[in-house]
Amino acid sequence: MDKRVQTIYDRLQSREYRSLRSGKEYSFAQDYAAAGTDPALRAADRLMKMAQAERAVLFAEDRIGMMRTVKKVPPIFTDEEFAAIAAEHFIFDGAQVNNISSDYASALDGGMEKKRNRILELRAKEQEGSKKYVLYTAMLTSIDALYLIAEKYRAEAERMGNERLAEALSNVPENTPRGYYEALVMLRLLNYTLWLNANKHNTLGRFDVYMFPFYEKDIKSGALAREEALSLTQEFFIDLNFDADLYPGVQQGDNGQSMVLGGCDADGMPVYNDLSKLCLEASLELKIIDPKINLRVDKNTPEEVYLLGTELTKQGLGFPQYSNDDVVIPALVNWGYDLADARNYVVAACWEFIIPGLAMDIPNIDALNFPGIVRKVTERIKEFPDYGSFLAEVKKDILAECDRLTSMTKGLYLMPSPFQSVLMTNCIEEGKDISEGTKYNNYGFHGAGVSTAADSIAAVRKCVYEEKSVSAEQLLAALAADFEGYADVRNKLLAAPKMGQNDDYADGIAVQLLDWLADGLEGKHNDRGGIFRAGTGSAMYYIWCSSELGATADGRKAGAPFAANFSPSLDVPLEGVLSVIQSFTKPHLTRVCNGGPLTLEFHDTLFRNEEGTKKVAKLVELFVKKGGHQMQLNAVNREKMLDAKAHPEKYPNLIVRVWGWSGYFNELDTVYQDQIIKRLEFLQ
Repeated sequence: MDKRVQTIYDRLQSREYRSLRSGKEYSFAQDYAAAGTDPALRAADRLMKMAQAERAVLFAEDRIGMMRTVKKVPPIFTDEEFAAIAAEHFIFDGAQVNNISSDYASALDGGMEKKRNRILELRAKEQEGSKKYVLYTAMLTSIDALYLIAEKYRAEAERMGNERLAEALSNVPENTPRGYYEALVMLRLLNYTLWLNANKHNTLGRFDVYMFPFYEKDIKSGALAREEALSLTQEFFIDLNFDADLYPGVQQGDNGQSMVLGGCDADGMPVYNDLSKLCLEASLELKIIDPKINLRVDKNTPEEVYLLGTELTKQGLGFPQYSNDDVVIPALVNWGYDLADARNYVVAACWEFIIPGLAMDIPNIDALNFPGIVRKVTERIKEFPDYGSFLAEVKKDILAECDRLTSMTKGLYLMPSPFQSVLMTNCIEEGKDISEGTKYNNYGFHGAGVSTAADSIAAVRKCVYEEKSVSAEQLLAALAADFEGYADVRNKLLAAPKMGQNDDYADGIAVQLLDWLADGLEGKHNDRGGIFRAGTGSAMYYIWCSSELGATADGRKAGAPFAANFSPSLDVPLEGVLSVIQSFTKPHLTRVCNGGPLTLEFHDTLFRNEEGTKKVAKLVELFVKKGGHQMQLNAVNREKMLDAKAHPEKYPNLIVRVWGWSGYFNELDTVYQDQIIKRLEFLQ
């Protein structure tokens, strides 16, 4: 990286900039409640007040800049108001609009003033005080808040003699960016404002698609050299990280700032371009957690793309994550997405598939706990005289759990988000807030712990019903005792076939489990007119669902975590990575394509020479050609993580992949650190 970028990078890593933030906290909800202010107007007014409270902070070397100075965005409802809402509605993730991919292309094309003028035109046709009139007013206030932030930074840039940034902010966000640099400034401003608007998991979508026209124009005209474009992109990436500690999800780093590269256009033609490559190069050199890079690939993807992606994996970043267009696009079409929209898919915060500008999908609304269901059936094993009746009960309970989970989602409430609505494709024309829904309003369920469940059933089948080496009474006693005093029983269960060994005995059970999850959701509709999508991911449920679950028939002890995402159970002896790929491409993945990658760990020594890097790239290519839907690879070093746990001060910037995101090891709770340390490292 060049000297300027290095200076900004060093500032980020020092974390000293955080001392410039204000400790002042704000509260507006009581005033809104007393005045009976409409919720959409509350959201817009809060954004304006936060914009007024923010202070423009720039450093001499900044060409983009922008960092939050107010730490916390206050709620728009009082506790009493929100409790009343919760009493009448289903509340998910604090009722905040999140996991949205904005229509950045429409914002860049014409600038925000084009949108503002259209809102004014439409509002003039509505009766004052009507629902649409109020929403349009809230949208206008939100855009004005964006303009206020831009003006603060323009004035500060001018004061500091930063003519380039001041000139850019004299044009954007009101107008179309005049080139790639101004497009970066505008995108950073939009991202900054979405967070200030209390939206969560704000993705960057298909950066190499909507930004490419600006990049290509500048490169072809000679207005921008590729080296400067790389430097600007790196600075933009760094700037995304300055506020990342303010945006925690379940854990620090779980902030959803994902970026998708590659794939195809609406006609099915490849879009991977020089900007795609440049983004990979920028991330490769920076080695920071945001943006999380996702690569869309297919059976025709050139080897060079896999090789460059593997160079990122080599750095220990935990990305890129790969999504296979040959599986994902047909899956989305089968679920009712228009083909052109399906071809435009991106990933949400982690790996769930959504459509930019058109989706108010909630792809992580809950999870089905596969091992929990199998454990409950196992507790009644004496009722089932044969394996067939045991398995039939598992299927019955999975279908019943699907019924229960889907019924719990009724009456969803989301807080209005006028600013996010401005950045969607149809909300302005329809006079509709994004919280009310849009073209796609589907819900996704994770299928947590499928390998643990499959392994448990395989062990019951083998040891209890076929070999009869473990009696039902022995199994129940061993599970109740968490295997204390039953080492012989546990050893027999552990020796049974396991998913990941390319053995249809266990793999076939996993296929059935995932099919039953898909069966249980198929044909059901939520009360927003959407469907329910089944997935292979686990998200945080690999900890949440496992921590309270007793011992399971695969030999797992009580409270032990499941595998993260779609992966072999922890401590399972495996033949090698090829066997894992073969096992995990057997399920009918187009039916369970909500998202959830095969997650593999490689010891970082594997990447010490070119041959090892090529071998890993070939494995990714093989996975795609065998019909895998999604994959993430991690280069890890168990000894380093153990040392980091004991001496965190030595590793302030050690990055690890957690589930669908990467974070700093030292900022994770112990339970997540320990699970990552236990994951199997492939050496070859």
